[in-house]
Amino acid sequence: MSGPIRRNVRLRKEYLYRKSLEGVEAEKYEKKRAIREALKEGKALPTELRGEQEKLREEIDYEDERTEHAPQSIDDEYAFAGTRDPKICVTTSRDPSSRLKQFAKEIKLMLPNSQRVNRGNHKVPELVDVCRQSDFTDIVLVQETRGEPDGLVVCHLPFGPTAFFTLSNCVQRHDIEGVAPMSEAAPHIILNDFETKLGKRVGNVLRCMFPVPKPDSRRVVTFSNEDDYISFRHHVYEKDGKEVILKEVGPRFEMQLYKLRLGTLEQNEADDEWVLRPYMNSAKRRRLL
Repeated sequence: MSGPIRRNVRLRKEYLYRKSLEGVEAEKYEKKRAIREALKEGKALPTELRGEQEKLREEIDYEDERTEHAPQSIDDEYAFAGTRDPKICVTTSRDPSSRLKQFAKEIKLMLPNSQRVNRGNHKVPELVDVCRQSDFTDIVLVQETRGEPDGLVVCHLPFGPTAFFTLSNCVQRHDIEGVAPMSEAAPHIILNDFETKLGKRVGNVLRCMFPVPKPDSRRVVTFSNEDDYISFRHHVYEKDGKEVILKEVGPRFEMQLYKLRLGTLEQNEADDEWVLRPYMNSAKRRRLL
């Protein structure tokens, strides 16, 4: 095993260990919350916590406004988002149709600081390895069925996560009447209705594909969640006095998350953070995102 491979294996093991601590911290937070509520309401402490109440109450006494809330992630893969611009590789599944190639080109134009790479005969592990060595921060892979784009994968490097989406109702730029020209400015990002823990996680995956925009940027990218379907829209705007005129840039499509993997694209053995199960589709009252 060569030096770089051993280093990646070691870093991956360290990363998984840090992620495993999240469950421990979340369990401790729930215990502290139960003690706080019992003390606030003047109730007896839960029986299962009486053995460790002294230690937990001592930790509670030393907490402040920042530490009394559960951390969203001990090892946040996007902790340094905004300090450097993302560098994205846009590619396709093998033997892409002309329509999928065109869609990949539009995705490349939509994402600032991205490069479109012809897939050729490269296998997924080879693709991920080359992107790591080239210092890419993300891989965006578009897929198709019978020439119609129907899948999008966002893989964050070097260790993940990887989000898998289905695409539907895809309308490309050249199919939109009166489409506005593509701007190269970094867009403002609108994330609408990503309120749950999973929603915030997915919103972070999508938001961090874009660099921080300048205040005077007149380009807007919208991810709007409704019933766990994410509508993607892309606009530029102009100001006419007090009025704001929106012009669609395209493409536009709907996305639905079906898997979130704690690992990169080639790591089929990696744990799944979340997977869409059949019964979830019928549970209309249960909000996922």
